Amino acid sequence: MKTFTKLASCTAVAAGFAILPLAVSAQSTMAYPEKCKSEGMDMSKADMPSGGMPMGDMTEYQKASMDGMKDMHMNMMQGMMKKDADVSFVCGMIAHHMGAISMSEVELKYGDNDEAKQMAQKVIEAQKKEIEEMSKWVDKEAK
Repeated sequence: MKTFTKLASCTAVAAGFAILPLAVSAQSTMAYPEKCKSEGMDMSKADMPSGGMPMGDMTEYQKASMDGMKDMHMNMMQGMMKKDADVSFVCGMIAHHMGAISMSEVELKYGDNDEAKQMAQKVIEAQKKEIEEMSKWVDKEAK
């Protein structure tokens, strides 16, 4: 139960801060806009702790969820470093939405509740539409 509590806390914090790019599948279908990335920031070396939980003790579902949050976190940090508040907001929201897609894709892969899977599919459809709109805005407005 202690392990579940740690994971739940870590997940809630990461979701609350809506951090980084998506997990596996979402990232392959949707790319974080180049104009949202900050020059001179190598986020590949950033590491999000797993709440003190050794990755080896996690289930495949938990590992997939954590990978998605780590990716989302890195992209959000990139977006938040933009000097323009509007661009920073939109870039952060793109990363946040990519995280929601990642979480939903993990649910579709590992979940077994039809209602939860239907919710996950709705999230994917809605967030992809918003990411497309926001990415067009960034391409037009970001310098």
